[in-house]
Amino acid sequence: MKINLPNQITIGRLVLSVVFFAVLAQFSASERPARLWLLSVCGWIFVIAAISDILDGYLARRYNQITSFGRVIDPFVDKVLVCGAFIFFAGSGFVHEGRNVAHVVPWMAVVILGRELLVTGIRGFTEARGESFAANLYGKAKMLLQSITVGWVLFTLAHPGGWLGLPFFVTGRKILVWASVVVTALSVIPYLSMARGILSETSRSAETT
Repeated sequence: MKINLPNQITIGRLVLSVVFFAVLAQFSASERPARLWLLSVCGWIFVIAAISDILDGYLARRYNQITSFGRVIDPFVDKVLVCGAFIFFAGSGFVHEGRNVAHVVPWMAVVILGRELLVTGIRGFTEARGESFAANLYGKAKMLLQSITVGWVLFTLAHPGGWLGLPFFVTGRKILVWASVVVTALSVIPYLSMARGILSETSRSAETT
C-alpha cells in the first residue's frame, strides 16, 4: 500500500512521540538540581508534533487524500502522544517532596486513557464496517485543550524562575489539568450516542438476514 504524504507526516509524528517519551523519561523533579532543560526540549518536541498534526490534516483535505488508514492512524498517534504525556505527569518523575508538581494524579491519567481506548474501539469497529468515523467537534475541542495543557505544564515547569513561573501560570496549570480531565470525560457522550445508533443498526441488519 502506498502511503501518501499526510500519512507519512502522521507516521513521522509517531516516531517523534517515541523521542518525546525517551527524553521525558530522563526527567526527575526530585533530582537536585533538576534538569529543567529536558522539559523545554520536550515542550518544543510537542509543539512540532502539534504543528505536524495540523499540517497533515490540512494536506489531506486540500489534496483530497483522506483515507481510512489516515482516519484511524492520525487520532491514534494523537492519543499516544497525549495519553503518554499525562501518564508521565502522573508518575514518580514529577513528584517532589511528596507533591506532584504537574498537578496530575493517577486517576486522571486513567480517565483520559479509558476515554481514548473506548473511542478508539468504537472507531475501529465503525471503520471495519466501511463507514467513516472522523473526529467530531467535541473530539477536536478536547484534543486542543489537552494539547494546550501538556504544553503549559511542560513550559511552566521548565521555567519556574521566569515569567512562566508567575502565580497566574502556576494556577493556570492546575486549572487546565482539571479542565482537560472534565472535558475529556464529557466528550465521550456524543461518541457513545453514535455507537448506540451503529450497534442498533447492526442488530437490525443481523435480524433481517
